[in-house]
Amino acid sequence: MKSNEENINKNSLANETKIILQKHGIRLNKNLGQNYLIDDFKRKKIINFAEISKRDTILEVGPGIGTLTIEMSKSAKKIIAIEQDNKIFKILSERVKDEEIDNIEIINEDALNVDISIFSECNKIVSNLPYQISSPITFKFLEFDFDLAILMYQKEFANRMIAKTGEKNYSRLSAMLHFKTDIKFLDNVSPQSFIPQPKIYSSVIKLTPIKNEKYFLNMENERDYSKICKAIFPHKNKKIRNALIDSRNILGYNDKKSLKCLLDSNSSLEPFLAKRAAKTSPEEILELTNLIKPIIKL
Repeated sequence: MKSNEENINKNSLANETKIILQKHGIRLNKNLGQNYLIDDFKRKKIINFAEISKRDTILEVGPGIGTLTIEMSKSAKKIIAIEQDNKIFKILSERVKDEEIDNIEIINEDALNVDISIFSECNKIVSNLPYQISSPITFKFLEFDFDLAILMYQKEFANRMIAKTGEKNYSRLSAMLHFKTDIKFLDNVSPQSFIPQPKIYSSVIKLTPIKNEKYFLNMENERDYSKICKAIFPHKNKKIRNALIDSRNILGYNDKKSLKCLLDSNSSLEPFLAKRAAKTSPEEILELTNLIKPIIKL
């Protein structure tokens, strides 16, 4: 059970949030991922996980009315917050101006479309992410160099991020992130910690980029690995041979027979083709990619 202090803090942040939204006539739409954190205890935990100091420039995607933003600005060198919703952008801009905060820069854009150079100024990322962009924004983050990211995702999505080979939630996402970042589960957040309340739990995850990607020496290698993952994981409980044939269009083939002949004529592929993707490690998938690369058409 939560302590009285935690409940008071939660109610205080909840009231503050409701007052701001009512003042501006804002009705949140949870279908658009507009679930605002109202639990101050969880807010403090998230910020503490980031270990923010005056040396840090923080990137925040989807700041909303500034629940994390304004608190983080007290400890950080600078906050760069990217908010797509024009009305919410104006509310946060007004709050920053009224509170005379001079280290928050707010950008009214879609984070998926902004120039990556905007991110490169930041060495840490802290966000309660809009859940509908969880996958693309995470991979966009990993295109630039940062120290760590503290990010909130849907619990189901987070479980797929951290899953290991052979586990129920092991997926294409697990395999794609494996070589790019170390992933650590930090905390769960209940639906009651948000308004409006989502139907699912959320999870806080720490990402630490792998600085020297010895596995992907160039973009072509990474692209081919991505194609193989895309081909086999929709059929992860089938043998990889059958999964590749079923997803032949991803490899550039329309005809089953021609791909079957190419796969079956290469004896070095046999140990991999007989396995199932669900039981195949990222390292093995990468080895398979390097062997199968000569027959990938696209």
